[in-house]
Amino acid sequence: MKRLGQLILVSISILFTIYQYITEKDPIFELDFFLFTFFAWFVGWQYDKSRYYAKRAQAGEISYKRLIDSLPEPVYITRDHRFLYVNNAAVSMLRAQNKDEIIGRSIFDFIVPEYMDRLLERYKQIKKEKQPIHTIEYRAKRMDGTTFFFEVSSLSIVFGEKAAVLSIGKDITEKKEETERLLQKSEKLALLGQMAAGIAHEIRNPLTSIKGFIQLMKTSTKNDQYLDIVLTELDRINSIVGEFLVLAKPTAAVFVEHNIMSLLTDVITLINNQSILNNVQILTEFSPELPSISCEENQLKQVFLNLLKNAIEAMPKGGTIKVIVKEKQEGKISVQINDTGLGIPEDRISTLGEPFYTTKEKGTGLGLMTCFKIVENHHGTLNITSKVNEGTCIEVLLPTMTQPLLKQEPVHS
Repeated sequence: MKRLGQLILVSISILFTIYQYITEKDPIFELDFFLFTFFAWFVGWQYDKSRYYAKRAQAGEISYKRLIDSLPEPVYITRDHRFLYVNNAAVSMLRAQNKDEIIGRSIFDFIVPEYMDRLLERYKQIKKEKQPIHTIEYRAKRMDGTTFFFEVSSLSIVFGEKAAVLSIGKDITEKKEETERLLQKSEKLALLGQMAAGIAHEIRNPLTSIKGFIQLMKTSTKNDQYLDIVLTELDRINSIVGEFLVLAKPTAAVFVEHNIMSLLTDVITLINNQSILNNVQILTEFSPELPSISCEENQLKQVFLNLLKNAIEAMPKGGTIKVIVKEKQEGKISVQINDTGLGIPEDRISTLGEPFYTTKEKGTGLGLMTCFKIVENHHGTLNITSKVNEGTCIEVLLPTMTQPLLKQEPVHS
């Protein structure tokens, strides 16, 4: 550390004392001389120290920028939702001429409107957490107006001596498009045939009932009873169509931080009356201090309500459901729903979740298919194990809010 400030200020103090000695014949080595010289030395030392650390910070920032520029993946730093720095890969991804076209602009200029709420919620989580926030997908805009899908992980950092957010990600548009093309080629016709046959079968049954009871109404006095059955069958048709709409409707869900125990407690409270009526007891076992998850609350509630309802229906003579929640491994929360029901044959487990495959007499299989889709969109997995006449265990594995950067595979919706 150079001591230029100390040298200049001490020299000024000494020269001023000599000037006073020459002009006014004041003694040199008085108490004032030592006090002023010490004060000049101390101020100079503080000045030199601040200059030294400022140069170190500037050198560190330059090295930081060089490191970011050397990375092949897009990296950018923001503060208050404005770009402070972007690397060359990010400039290329956004199809800008240079960094100056991006630096200083709001990140909202590059986000498709329906993903704004998702971004705002994610920034709240980033500020709260001191660890990397797991990957999330956005639809973004380039400088030329075209859109693309961007998968990004973020971390709260200090940049330029102030809090900032570092984000690293990748353009997954080609991967999503390629996946869609492959799915369309390999499964489109088969799925359409399967769905068409399933729809025809599922809707034909209640329509046949409706037709029969309307014919009976012409010759019978039990019109009220028959009307009730007709309305029930119409409700069933409406339910089948509704399940299709849930599967087909694309949504940009806003993921918010939630406590998994609170979410499950709400679900169990909702379904408790049905469990009591069916002589089923629901027991819970929650591990203490579980980390938060990032999720769309209503969608996850739909999953757990469906799974608990299935478990209740699998025990026609009553029984026990045990809900166990724990952190199975670092960054992963496990929710297990264990019933003591009839169980599922092993050869049928692999087909669960397919449309119109169900073990229920009047089921469509779409409920469990919806569960698989929602869990997948939450970067999670749904696993089923079962033994006939012993019961079934369904495990939902969900990521916590903090995950290592870019370790998760992108979700294809």
